[in-house]
Amino acid sequence: MTTQLHICHHPLAQHKLAILRDQKTEPKKFREVVRELAMMLVIEATSDLPLTPLPITTPMGATTGHKLAENVGLIPILRAGLGMVEGALTMLPFAEVWHIGLYRDERTLRPVEYYNKLPVSPTVQVCLVLDPMLATGGSAVATVDILKRWGAQRIKFVGLIGAPEGVKKLSEAHPDVQIYLAALDDHLNDIGYIVPGLGDAGDRQFGTA
Repeated sequence: MTTQLHICHHPLAQHKLAILRDQKTEPKKFREVVRELAMMLVIEATSDLPLTPLPITTPMGATTGHKLAENVGLIPILRAGLGMVEGALTMLPFAEVWHIGLYRDERTLRPVEYYNKLPVSPTVQVCLVLDPMLATGGSAVATVDILKRWGAQRIKFVGLIGAPEGVKKLSEAHPDVQIYLAALDDHLNDIGYIVPGLGDAGDRQFGTA
């Protein structure tokens, strides 16, 4: 669809995605699989991070390794994005984590900001926005708007499932933002949910209705 859209077709990712889609999957298992899939997607989203040489000594002698040259920030969109943080931190234990709270007005389907815990100025070079579902795209666009006003230079969106409508909206509003998903689904229904999707990711993680 767009050059900035990346779909993870790895067999393990597709296997885990099927577990998440299944309505019989209970919250505990759902959270575990969200964490695991987030780990895989973060690996893909960070594949282009620059490295710097790192002199090290192994048990067999001296060599040169590598370390990341840039600092990474994780920005989960509350509340569903919280489930992806642990998996992302498993791969990026040194990352900084900030939270942005948005909820969707069910009448207008537009995002409403209610919480922002960003520091005064950026302390990282790369920001990964975490949100399981890229549905209407409103929350993703609003979050990127906030990050750009804050001064963020490189922003990527990492989610589990997207709808064409959400990908289109984010890509048109922010063509520089790379999008990483495990699946691009068919469409949104009349209440703004992804079809076939997996339901409400927040409710399914936290056992709420």
